[in-house]
Amino acid sequence: MTLAVLDPDEPDFSAPAWLKARLRAFAPGIRPAVLLTVLDVVPAIGFAAGLALAVASLGEGLDQASFGLGLAVISLVARAGLAAFATRVGARAGQQVKSATRRTAVASLFQGNRSGSGTLTAAVEGAETLDGYVSRFTTARVAATVSPLIAIAACAVASPVAAGILLATLIPFTVGMALAGVAAATESRRQFSALDQLASRYLDRVRALPVILAFQAEASTEALLARDSERLAQKTSGVLRVAFLSSAVMEFFAALSVALVAVYCGFALLGLLPFPVPETIDLPRALFVLALAPEVYAPVRRLAAAYHERQAAEAAAPALAGAESQPRAGQRRRLVAPPRVRFEAIDIRYPGGEFAIRNFGLTIDAGQTVALVGPSGVGKTSLLHLLLGLAPLTAGEVWIDDSAMSEDGDLAGAVAWAGQHPFVSPGSMGHNIALARPCATQREVMAAAARAGLFGDIERPIDERGGGLSGGERRRLGLARALLSDAPLVLLDEPTANLDAASEIALLPVLKHLTRGRTALIATHSDRVARLADRIVHL
Repeated sequence: MTLAVLDPDEPDFSAPAWLKARLRAFAPGIRPAVLLTVLDVVPAIGFAAGLALAVASLGEGLDQASFGLGLAVISLVARAGLAAFATRVGARAGQQVKSATRRTAVASLFQGNRSGSGTLTAAVEGAETLDGYVSRFTTARVAATVSPLIAIAACAVASPVAAGILLATLIPFTVGMALAGVAAATESRRQFSALDQLASRYLDRVRALPVILAFQAEASTEALLARDSERLAQKTSGVLRVAFLSSAVMEFFAALSVALVAVYCGFALLGLLPFPVPETIDLPRALFVLALAPEVYAPVRRLAAAYHERQAAEAAAPALAGAESQPRAGQRRRLVAPPRVRFEAIDIRYPGGEFAIRNFGLTIDAGQTVALVGPSGVGKTSLLHLLLGLAPLTAGEVWIDDSAMSEDGDLAGAVAWAGQHPFVSPGSMGHNIALARPCATQREVMAAAARAGLFGDIERPIDERGGGLSGGERRRLGLARALLSDAPLVLLDEPTANLDAASEIALLPVLKHLTRGRTALIATHSDRVARLADRIVHL
């Protein structure tokens, strides 16, 4: 399945074109929903014909009217079943498009995308707009184009003049909907922009929560979030105002057209028309036209009701396209052999802080293990985080074999990593180890756990705080993940910190096995761990 991946920053980026290209991959699931929606007009014509025949025949007895009544009932039942089936098929198609887009946006968020809140908004709110766009607007758009013409053609069989009235009033109806759509598009873009700004503010403040609490900035932060929330509420109200206005315009023209047809049919039946017409209309024909006239506008009214779905999707399209066009670290960089790593005049400076590293240079040969030692705060962990994209490269360059990290991206997702505080997910011990390589077999997970010294039941449950794990077991959990990973580059951050001498000595064989045959960089305070390395670098 080929999905559209366009850059929203390109000057010729078009939201409708992106949406059209996006839906092209899901056409086999969308076409049946469109066809079923168009076919809704067929039982509507059958109901109008049955009703007209039944009413016109009632004077001759119920037996004469039974055929028309039966046709009307059968048409009603068929229409209800067809509508339910079309809704189900359209909802399924919308769910497929939404789920695929959301998976792409979430993968971009967790696999190297640095746009943060924009991708988060795209994943949560932007992808949601595609559901209604596919299941309601896309199907209604085709039906609004074809179904009214079919209904008018059926009316023309009974009364060409009434069909002409319906066709003439359909033109201002369409113009009014188009004007309302332009206004709705503007308001939807403003609403999505306000939503994106609120999400950005909220996400940034959550990230900076310790700083906010430290500087007692809760009141100002609350005021900013309240202001952005109020702005979003105002933009949402604007969208609703346009929606109500467009609905009023649609209802006015629909009621006007039906009224004109009713007036014409009534005067024609009474012979009171002030002008000659090229037809003679009787009661069955008049009833048929009057029953079918509202159905001419029903598909267009459904499209008008779903028109805001289009505007919402087009407003979200740039964010969705931006999430897809972001490079992903897991795809951008793949290491197939132990790499040669070279730090060239590296500076690392965090925003608003001092330099963590100044003018650092180091070359690690392929398959070599290097230990970084030095006092706390000297920048050992920052160098490891730099390779993972968690620390800013202020100056210099990092070369992985012959490629620059500034061009090809960080190594997140392409290394075996064991940090000071291994992440713990609610679930079993085996589940947590398998996070390093989800496709690993149960036997491979158990082997990694055994090499790391995690003996016992790997299916025992643990919570998100690591309840039930000792400090040593938590360290071994991180090492078990690194052992399970097949990445040829190993990064270890203080693998034995806060452990007693006996526990540290017990982990040394694990570390030696882990770094064998791989390029490894270890940040440590321990002389025992440092002696495992081929080279020791003092910072």
